[in-house]
Amino acid sequence: MSDDLKAQIRHVPDFPKPGILFYDITTLLRRPQGFRAALDRLAAPFEGQGIDLVVGVESRGFIFGGALADRLGAGFVPVRKPGKLPAETVRETYALEYGTDALEIHRDAIAPGQRVLIVDDLLATGGTARAVVDLVKRLGGTVHAVAFLIELADLQGRARLDGEQLVCVLTY
Repeated sequence: MSDDLKAQIRHVPDFPKPGILFYDITTLLRRPQGFRAALDRLAAPFEGQGIDLVVGVESRGFIFGGALADRLGAGFVPVRKPGKLPAETVRETYALEYGTDALEIHRDAIAPGQRVLIVDDLLATGGTARAVVDLVKRLGGTVHAVAFLIELADLQGRARLDGEQLVCVLTY
């Protein structure tokens, strides 16, 4: 079944810069059966697990996160780039290969003890995912798991999430 999903993902060489092979999920998302199958695979491990909130990471994590929240009977919380959320936020800054970036979440988005599933489309180096895990924990949430459609195994992002339950549907 993984090969079927992989066949629906377009590979774009040299994007966003030379030497990078970009896995374009828009070709999977535009096919109802592909999108449904990806959601089925992402949701299955968490059905009946008492997930209170699904946290989706800007921006493709919103696509999967909202749909998964609906399927799991959970609420949805967006994590965004700085300055995009209207109420009081908590910020987490994290290192990039060259420089830093940051993410924010509303301060009142997660109540202490709520069971949270973090969702994004891609696990690469793990920096973004680690920042989101740290944000959820700072607000008192319990990270049940971190789920991705795609893992780029050679980039070893899994190591940055050591100690967290990790679900990756496709691995390259």
